Amino acid sequence: MAKYNISEKKEKVAAYRTLVSPKLMDEMQEKILNIIVMQKKYRDKDYSAKKLAEELGTNTRYISAIVNVRFHMNYTSFVNKYRIEEAMTILVDKRYQDLRMEEVSDMVGFSNRQSFYASFYRMIGITPREYRLMHLKQHPDMKVTKKAKPKAKDKAKTKAKTTAKAKTTARTRSKATTKTKTESEA
Repeated sequence: MAKYNISEKKEKVAAYRTLVSPKLMDEMQEKILNIIVMQKKYRDKDYSAKKLAEELGTNTRYISAIVNVRFHMNYTSFVNKYRIEEAMTILVDKRYQDLRMEEVSDMVGFSNRQSFYASFYRMIGITPREYRLMHLKQHPDMKVTKKAKPKAKDKAKTKAKTTAKAKTTARTRSKATTKTKTESEA
């Protein structure tokens, strides 16, 4: 007699998926791609499956069914895929090297850095920071040098030089003024 009731898990097929005709799925697939990718709605943090369904004049179940069947993922993974792809481009673009990860995550539509990191790691297998550093190692000419902040020692030297110049200028002016007064008295 078996101690545990173990049975194989049967994969359920969602009934609503079969209710959507292939022709309608093709049309909706194109419309979804147009809205999410071409119009870049994936950048909008508040753009949900519900808003997409309203825009397409359908309900979220149909959107979910089409995304599952045609793209083999759920709606959130579908949207995050395009966000991550754009983030990868931004992370290696020299123009954006000074951006913090929070700024990159915000640009591509994530609501916070944690969800950005989690999605990026799940999809790519490394963190966004590791991705950026790895790319910079492969392409050292892409490194952007940030202006280094002067050290306290350097600040003191600069201040001393400025003070010395100011004193020299003051002495020169004083001599010129004295010379002018002497010439006018004579």
